[in-house]
Amino acid sequence: MKRPSPRLLLACVLFILLALAPILASIVGNDYPLIVLTRVVILATAAVSLDLILGYGGMVSLGHAAFLGIGAYAVGIMTAEDVTSGFVQWPLAILAAAIAAFVIGALSLRTRGVYFILVTLAFAQMVYFVGVGLDAYGGEDGLVIPTRSRFGILNLANRTTFYFICLACLVATVALVAHLARTRFGLVLRGAALNERRMRALGFPVYRYRLAAFVIAGALCGLAGILLANHSEFVSPSIMNWGRSADLIIMVVLGGMGSAIGPLIGAMVFMLAEETLSHLTTYWQLIFGPLILIFVRFARSGLIGLFPERSGDG
Repeated sequence: MKRPSPRLLLACVLFILLALAPILASIVGNDYPLIVLTRVVILATAAVSLDLILGYGGMVSLGHAAFLGIGAYAVGIMTAEDVTSGFVQWPLAILAAAIAAFVIGALSLRTRGVYFILVTLAFAQMVYFVGVGLDAYGGEDGLVIPTRSRFGILNLANRTTFYFICLACLVATVALVAHLARTRFGLVLRGAALNERRMRALGFPVYRYRLAAFVIAGALCGLAGILLANHSEFVSPSIMNWGRSADLIIMVVLGGMGSAIGPLIGAMVFMLAEETLSHLTTYWQLIFGPLILIFVRFARSGLIGLFPERSGDG
């Protein structure tokens, strides 16, 4: 009988622990841990979406948070216009993020290396300043979202219900990315990241594969933006600044690139470090920064590298 891989067991354990979090919160009698974990789950969803193009495709994007903001702003703007149905909000927000990813990806993917990084950064800042210029929807001060998305009898205002929805979205995102990594689509992405010229010589339309991955990653990040807007009940341009994209890259690198479960681990460690260090000092980044440098130097495979990989693992 074939034994399950350590990474699969780790994923199962992590999701079981996350599913038990509301019980722990009820025992403690404090909702704060559940609020923090909800944010961790949402940002982990965004990090997993980034890993599709960064870890598997080798595309370092400093503009991924733009799709997070587009998804969040789509919800905020529709709510401000009295469109509160989640059946309308969510598909349109994901579609908006996917269209933006298609436009940005179609142009950015014409470049390579550091130029790709700079072009994605430029597009992200353009989207950021569009958000700043939306005076009708708060502009730089942001937009308050008075009510969460409505799904009939499903009450997203309930923290436990909303947490499980966020967790279900994370599980679906991880499962999708892990599945794509095992398909021909994922193999072409990996092959292009290692040797693009050889993949072209074999007849694969590398540009189309990369653009498709970019659009899928943007749509999934837009989903994370939808969840973030509902969680915070507020949206501002700051969530799509390039610094947020850098945070997502750190999460992916910490957890381990090219692993669907790695970004979740990275997001948990990142948020735990932020919560712990920010209580010690306002300048917690001065402590966290050197720790990241040391980690990258001695653990290049990320935390997921502590668990051996088998052929076919995601």
